Amino acid sequence: MAEKTDYEALAANLLKAELKRKGVTYSQLVEKLAAIGVDEKEVNIRNKLSRGKFTAAFLLQCMIAIDLRALRL
Repeated sequence: MAEKTDYEALAANLLKAELKRKGVTYSQLVEKLAAIGVDEKEVNIRNKLSRGKFTAAFLLQCMIAIDLRALRL
């Protein structure tokens, strides 16, 4: 398995931190994503965040689902 790049780790850590800050669990994220028409399974979200491999579109979907309007780098 390939190692995460610095940018993949940064993206995953930013999203995980915002989920934690908002108090949103992975199962709650699944529900919030479903509410905006995005079909994801909890295990898939765990894998994406663990690997740090996800699209910018997925990041934006998560941000919208948890009502996050800005990310601070």
